[in-house]
Amino acid sequence: MTGLFGVISTGTCAKTLFLGADYHSHLGTLFGGMAVLNDKGVINKKIHDIQQSQFKSKFYDEVAHLPGKWGIASINGNQPQPLVFNSRFGMFALSTTGLVTNKKELVEALVLDGATFSESVDGEINTTELVAKIIAKDDSVVAGISGLFSKIKGSLSLVLLNSDGIYAAVDHCGRFPLSIAEGDNGWAVASETCAFPNLGFKIKKYVGPGEVVLIFPGGMKTLNGGNHTNGKICSFLWIYTGFPASSYDGVNAEVVRERCGASLAKNDKVCADMVSGVPDSGVAHAIGYAIQSGLPYRRPLVKYTPGYGRSYTPPTQEIRNQIALMKLIPNADIIAGKRIILCEDSIVRGTQLKSYTIKKLYDNKAKEVHVRVACPPLMFPCIYNVSTKTIDELAARKAIARLEGKKATDVTKKYLDPTTDEYKKMVENVRKDIGVTTLTYLGLNDMLDAIGLPKERLCTHCWNGE
Repeated sequence: MTGLFGVISTGTCAKTLFLGADYHSHLGTLFGGMAVLNDKGVINKKIHDIQQSQFKSKFYDEVAHLPGKWGIASINGNQPQPLVFNSRFGMFALSTTGLVTNKKELVEALVLDGATFSESVDGEINTTELVAKIIAKDDSVVAGISGLFSKIKGSLSLVLLNSDGIYAAVDHCGRFPLSIAEGDNGWAVASETCAFPNLGFKIKKYVGPGEVVLIFPGGMKTLNGGNHTNGKICSFLWIYTGFPASSYDGVNAEVVRERCGASLAKNDKVCADMVSGVPDSGVAHAIGYAIQSGLPYRRPLVKYTPGYGRSYTPPTQEIRNQIALMKLIPNADIIAGKRIILCEDSIVRGTQLKSYTIKKLYDNKAKEVHVRVACPPLMFPCIYNVSTKTIDELAARKAIARLEGKKATDVTKKYLDPTTDEYKKMVENVRKDIGVTTLTYLGLNDMLDAIGLPKERLCTHCWNGE
């Protein structure tokens, strides 16, 4: 995952750029970067490895060394960016988010045409460099971006800084949102709208699928019209990956999560003493459940927020496990003897929930643990991101494999339909594996109703393969 931020300011932009980028820290743990266009038309960039530190600690001192009024920044989980290039239409800086699934073929075609590549991590060509070279082959930025979107498979959004301003573009899939906002001292673009309020910006536009928008000192201009009725935005943004205070296509993440929790509670007959959420992303789901059920919301597990980020975003299982072990601190005085409803945003691999979260509750004498999941069982690896890579990782697929006695490579509709015996057996198998009293997933239609956008505009691939 990658968070993008950019600002066009009437004064020095570096501080605003730094603060706005920092509001995207929940989206990446490997690299952070800033690029600023100075008064001489030169773009200066700074990139740091942030694996062992927060973005703000690595970039705090850089603010004074990046003079200029316009800039872009990114925080990401795979490759260094922004990158800076010279081209026939001048110097530009670029940051991207998304996954290009035909990257190998595109690279090979460019190499045969004489292109060279210099940016790589662990031998893999940097996607942002590839995107830049495709854009630079055209006669203009807009033509280059349009040509890019016609060539790539997968999904991609980008911000591009040059002497015109900042171009913000979302591909035709529309999976990775960007928003435009106006403030007293300029304009901004962000992946996460939570970056706007404290910096004095107000949302003016959600960039549509296939749309290219330019922000500049005089305002904003749509250069290539998109279509807000097309595209399929990632539903998981509202369930987990997005920040609670952010909105996507006008729908707030926290509100959706509360509605998911309420939906889980409506038909739940379990008797319990309290409702809790797995911090931080399960909290809003639990609040919605508590409001709907009338049960008290309590915190048997508290996240040590200053020291530990998300356990979902790091690149290796070893790091994910270490964070999962350390970040949640159990409170035995709250837990002992209690029947606990534990709301979780999702069960991906299930190992952290089983080995760290639930174990801590039972180790501290919880009487019962009832897990309520705010989305359906995850059945398919994401084809637009690098968060999950194989079917074998997924808890539901592992349950099916145990039930069928073989690798579950072909999931039929019987495991996707909550009314079938096969689905119920799969859920029961997951329940036994993670060791909880009861386990319930929210149905797909209930989850989509909680989001509230037309179903045809939402990507649901990780749940039903569509």
